[in-house]
Amino acid sequence: MLKSRVSYPLLVAQFLTLILLVTNGAWAQSACRQSEDVRVWTAPLAPQPGEALEILTVATDGNLTSLRITDPAGRRTYLHATKGGGPPWSLRATLPETAQGNYRIEAKRTGQVVACIETQIGGQVEDRGPGEWDHAMQALYAAWIEHLFDAPAEQSLNFPSLEPVLRDPGRNFLYDYLSQGEDDQLYAQPDCADLPYILSAYFAWKLRLPLAYRSCSRGSASSPPRCEPAEIESTFAQSPASSEIFRKISRRIMDRVHSGSGRTALRDEATDFYPVPLERSALWPGTVFADPYGHTLIIVKWVPQTENRGGLLLAVDAQPDSSVARKRFWEGTFLFAQTPSAGPGFKAYRALVADGSKGGWKQLPNNSLDGSSGLPPYSLEQEGMAPEEFYARMERLINPHGLNPEAAYVATLEALMEQLETRVRSVDAGENYIRTHPGTIVPMPRGPAIFETTGPWEDYSTPSRDMRLLIAMKVLDELPARIRRHPELYVLQGESAVSAAERIERFHEQRLREHFITYTRSDGSPWSLSLAEIYARRPSLEIAYNPNDCVERRWGAGPGTPDFATCRRRAPAEQQTRMEEYRPWFREARRPPR
Repeated sequence: MLKSRVSYPLLVAQFLTLILLVTNGAWAQSACRQSEDVRVWTAPLAPQPGEALEILTVATDGNLTSLRITDPAGRRTYLHATKGGGPPWSLRATLPETAQGNYRIEAKRTGQVVACIETQIGGQVEDRGPGEWDHAMQALYAAWIEHLFDAPAEQSLNFPSLEPVLRDPGRNFLYDYLSQGEDDQLYAQPDCADLPYILSAYFAWKLRLPLAYRSCSRGSASSPPRCEPAEIESTFAQSPASSEIFRKISRRIMDRVHSGSGRTALRDEATDFYPVPLERSALWPGTVFADPYGHTLIIVKWVPQTENRGGLLLAVDAQPDSSVARKRFWEGTFLFAQTPSAGPGFKAYRALVADGSKGGWKQLPNNSLDGSSGLPPYSLEQEGMAPEEFYARMERLINPHGLNPEAAYVATLEALMEQLETRVRSVDAGENYIRTHPGTIVPMPRGPAIFETTGPWEDYSTPSRDMRLLIAMKVLDELPARIRRHPELYVLQGESAVSAAERIERFHEQRLREHFITYTRSDGSPWSLSLAEIYARRPSLEIAYNPNDCVERRWGAGPGTPDFATCRRRAPAEQQTRMEEYRPWFREARRPPR
């Protein structure tokens, strides 16, 4: 009896221990899951032993601190990860080599696991089916865009086209995602209007998403562009597609869309993009900025303000020659104005959802974009907003603690110099075209068409760029006046706005003499121009956009300037006459109505 009394509690204890072990094992298994706010993504789609495994974790509810991986042998390792800002916040890491078996990947926040997945290396890969443009997918798109164009804030980032960006596995999380070598011969040479569409199309291609785009008018002097019903492209969602299919679809999209596609009225819902609030939570990477004159940029990164330096909002754009460059937000690149011919401002891609009544997909109308899904809400905040109010609002988002006047001036000066360096490359491209096509006269369109056309004039003239440059020079010149008007944007530390403005005026005169650009003259020799000289040449720069003119004239040189001696070419007299006729557009910095 004694023996049985001793054995019974022991059996009970063993039984309870067994239940606990089983329960703990089941809990541990179920604990490896995603959440609505944090997702872990891996690439390629079907990882094989010996290959690298790319990991991108994206969160919409707060910062992430670390990534831990457990290999098939049970070894745990913390991976070195590149951080993305937020929202959304992200961590990207690479496991250089993998073995056959199951890997457990955990995303952590201050020591706590907030998302977990298990990835099988080798073996059968399940068909995941088509994806959805839901909150998590939009967040992944934003993080993908940020890492695609990531670089230190002070680094100049320029590419001859989008192709080298997408073909760089260090940038592109989705590089060779289908394991077909699909990016090796990739075609991707969009201009500014095409760029957001082609990035969305590439992302949709890799992740089997539907895609929508519209053919639109260019608008008129009294009304913004209007668009036709959406074309829903479902090819990518049906099954994994080849690079040739992507090429055909992207080519068709680029044939349909143009600068009018982003300038639709803010209240219009027959559009591909809708306006969002001017709030940090709504302006994710991938958000489009459509200026009233037809240029388009895409947000790629927010650099937060610190004690030692100001914040930055960085964006990329493409040019008619297909080059892609990263730029900072400021008045010289993000042109904002109220005009009856456009609905300008920041806009998000209009999400596609399943159309239960008809099958397939449909774009969400404005009244459904209320923010409840986590996507940026539809907002008319930018409607009727005065430019000065718009820029002041954005400045408070970028530098919520304000800037001292010198820091504000230096940031504006750096942005202007970036713009000038970009123009150097554009003018050189036009000069190279003329040099390699001797005897060619590039036809010049008439009237407002000089800003919107196709062919060599679009590729090698610079009227839009030059208008933005003239505006940018004016912005820097008028910074002291802005300090007087908006002292609340600056950290004055007891100094009066008048005194600070006068100090910046003196600073401006000094810096104009200290900064230079260098261009290549017609004879191949380099020539440097100080910023002070460029300012003095502003009247000549109002008619410096014609590629038929020598490069010296395109930098404002004329009889009597020392760099003019090597000029050997002049635009036809008829084109010169029309350039003089159009000069007021540039002097007054206003695009003409169509």
